[in-house]
Amino acid sequence: MSTNVFDVLKERGFIAQTTNEEKIREILGKDKVTFYIGFDPTADSLHIGHFLQLIVMSHMQKAGHRPIVLLGGGTAMVGDPTGKTDMRKMLTREEIEYNAGRFKKQMSRFIDFSDGKAIMVNNGDWLLELKYVEFLRDIGVHFSVNRMLTAECFKTRLEKGLSFIEFNYMLMQSYDYLKLYEDYNCILELGGDDQWSNILGGVDLIRRVKGEEVYGMTFCLLTTSEGKKMGKTEKGALWIDPEKTSPYEFYQYWRNIHDADVIKCLKLMTFLPMDEIERLSQYKDEKINEVKEILAYEVTKIVHGEEEAEKAQQAARALFASGGDLDNAPSTEISRSDLSDGIGVLDLLMLARLIPSKGEARRLIAQGGIYINGERVDDQNLVITAGDFNENQLLIRKGKKVYHRIVLS
Repeated sequence: MSTNVFDVLKERGFIAQTTNEEKIREILGKDKVTFYIGFDPTADSLHIGHFLQLIVMSHMQKAGHRPIVLLGGGTAMVGDPTGKTDMRKMLTREEIEYNAGRFKKQMSRFIDFSDGKAIMVNNGDWLLELKYVEFLRDIGVHFSVNRMLTAECFKTRLEKGLSFIEFNYMLMQSYDYLKLYEDYNCILELGGDDQWSNILGGVDLIRRVKGEEVYGMTFCLLTTSEGKKMGKTEKGALWIDPEKTSPYEFYQYWRNIHDADVIKCLKLMTFLPMDEIERLSQYKDEKINEVKEILAYEVTKIVHGEEEAEKAQQAARALFASGGDLDNAPSTEISRSDLSDGIGVLDLLMLARLIPSKGEARRLIAQGGIYINGERVDDQNLVITAGDFNENQLLIRKGKKVYHRIVLS
């Protein structure tokens, strides 16, 4: 007997809230269900939060259910107020269409769109052509402003001011669900737990307009054991696009997470069997670094492919001086002519983009946070010359875990 995907998601720690747990588990166990997740293309790449949703989609698709990826070509023009203290930047239609095209390409690596196994639609196709008064009469009439104001997604914005355009977001997302129900018999909406209010809006709208029960389910947001949002780096978000976050940086992020978060991430971010994860959960102290390596390798392999995961692992091992290939470590080239009079350490750190300002570089050096070729830098006025290079390369370390190679060309 095949395992119910609901049980798989629950065991791995995905599920946060459901509109009707018993019923959702029942239909996922006996029917082929069409479900959807919405993605607003507000950037030109998916980030790690989206990746978690694609992993859920992949689990569902492998169990025989049909995903609809809903690209928010219409909703992205308004902007979801959820989790934001300020209003989002307004994007043009062209920017949104470009971003949606990038999303589609990236998603095809995780979801099988062949032979109708998954569908991708854009809510701009119906939202942008709506007649406003008709929409208010047909859809707006079913929403209670009093109830909407109690929704979690609006509460945080009420203090700073919630614009009317954002207040419409819930109506638009709810209408999406109604449209997908009518066109594709979509009966389940999934999303991060911050989408709970919006999902409930759609479930309620279909009940009022069609008299039918549909379902909603949210999954846990990717947070650390301290409750902070995961996937933030010094450079910003952890992107899926290798041009925005290199496979090496991506690998290093997972290699360096807190011990307390490793097993949770193995469950959520990889397809390793649960009995294998259970075995790895017994590892303690130094051995937990082996588990971090497995996590980093597995997640990088899913996102960037096996070859890039191998390269990143080799580079990381080389930097941690336990054998491996330094060629794939992040590096910056500098010409011999630029070193004729030497280069100040502050300028070198700026060149390598290891610090945002010279002031920050001075602070780090004062705190003992910069090493060159394994030696701590104590002098802010240190000048680096060609003689400091070993086999045409020099290794900078920032803090305990950030390495960068300077290559002499």
